[in-house]
Amino acid sequence: MSGQDKADCGLLAILGAGVMGETVLSGLLRAGWDPGQIIATDRRPERQGELAEAYGIRMLSNSEAVSKADTVLLIVKPQDMNDLLDEITTEIRTDALIISLCAGIATAQIESKLPAGTAVIRVMPNTPAQVDEGMATISPGSHASEEHLKRTTRILSATGRVLTVPERYQDAVTAISGSGPAYLFFVVEAMIEAGVHLGLPRDTATELVVQTMLGSAKLLRETGEHPTVLRERVTSPGGTTAAAIRVLEDHKVRAAFIGAIEAARDRSRDLAEAARRDSQTAADQAGHAGRIEHPGRIAPAGRTGHAGRADAGRGGERR
Repeated sequence: MSGQDKADCGLLAILGAGVMGETVLSGLLRAGWDPGQIIATDRRPERQGELAEAYGIRMLSNSEAVSKADTVLLIVKPQDMNDLLDEITTEIRTDALIISLCAGIATAQIESKLPAGTAVIRVMPNTPAQVDEGMATISPGSHASEEHLKRTTRILSATGRVLTVPERYQDAVTAISGSGPAYLFFVVEAMIEAGVHLGLPRDTATELVVQTMLGSAKLLRETGEHPTVLRERVTSPGGTTAAAIRVLEDHKVRAAFIGAIEAARDRSRDLAEAARRDSQTAADQAGHAGRIEHPGRIAPAGRTGHAGRADAGRGGERR
């Protein structure tokens, strides 16, 4: 990223400097960002001290950070999002870009809690971002512009590749690339165990499997060839690979992967719906509390004066 690109992103606030928050932070600094361009938050005082010492950035409260920032990254657990939005909504600058890395939270849900017209972009990252080989997908909300997408891409490119997709694809993306590293680690585990079962030392089996996984991914990326073509080149008729593939097919491994990824997609949808219901419940409760706080506003016709006298008598108490 050029110096001008960094300047165009303005002051960046990272709200929630946990594992993924620190991943983005460290990736930006490796990409050449000045620590003075980044501020962060964390609710644990000891964590604030660790990050300030390790990276030379300022640690602020959530409200202080958003009041200063041109771009705000929300990197919290889904169940914490509503409380965070309630905390910061009055402090957000009107021209700020909000980038959410919170799984399952739709842009519309975030927009509903923020000032009208706030630009929001939803992101699904994955853990290889820790080694700058992440895959992030971004989706614009109703007020996000092409320039907001470009700014988000510049930021997230520090930790890997970035792809823009319609938001309706995000549940499928979660199932493929968001959860995908776990599937591949599962395969790696199984192959290492097989190596040990065949008599190889565990460290030897691990080196063989990890390098094979890495090399195969690089071959797939750099040749651009279809994985079926590459697989068939390894699979000689009547050979060792063909024998192994036959066993995998007999155990319906391909179908199991499809079923597993569909299950992940469905779970993503369930979590998103639960988050939407929780947000609606919180909004309904807030509205109910507001009606109780101001009973005169809902008094039946002909009794307004009585409600007003009751309010007046209790006014000092409530203040």
